[in-house]
Amino acid sequence: MFLDKKVKDLMIPIKNYVVISPETTLQNTVLEMRKVYCEIETGKCTEAGHRTGLVMTDNELVGIVDFQSIMRALMPEIAGKITDKLAALGVSIAFAEADVHDLDAAKAGFKERVLQNAKTRVGDVMLKLKGQIESDAEIMKALKLMYKNKVTVLPVFESDKVVGVLRDSDLFLAAANILSE
Repeated sequence: MFLDKKVKDLMIPIKNYVVISPETTLQNTVLEMRKVYCEIETGKCTEAGHRTGLVMTDNELVGIVDFQSIMRALMPEIAGKITDKLAALGVSIAFAEADVHDLDAAKAGFKERVLQNAKTRVGDVMLKLKGQIESDAEIMKALKLMYKNKVTVLPVFESDKVVGVLRDSDLFLAAANILSE
């Protein structure tokens, strides 16, 4: 039964997850994440894998990186805060308010923006940890923690060692399995 399951029964083991250093560039991070995210069918990438990666240093979990944080860093003028947007465009607030700036930088396309920001370090854009759970915890505890902290992934620990990740999609699929019985 679903309520009897433990986190370890549903988690993705750490060996099957993207683990990167804070020093890793977004370029290398994106390429690593694509490997576990994509299933190649007829030459196209179809969604299959993880949308997050764990950021670790010396076997210590220091953050999480996800698609949104990556895109915010690659395209700050679109997805970031107003100061990020202006800085990405090379515009000061005073010039922006006076509407006397040159927006040539804003005319750069998607490819140029991605290439320009791909050297950003993951440590500069990673998300702070918002919760963790032990591998022998009940699934309901994990579900409550995810909703309380408004997260889609929880790092899973045994003692002080990261052993895996529990995702909201793992919980969704467990519920789907119950409903299909």
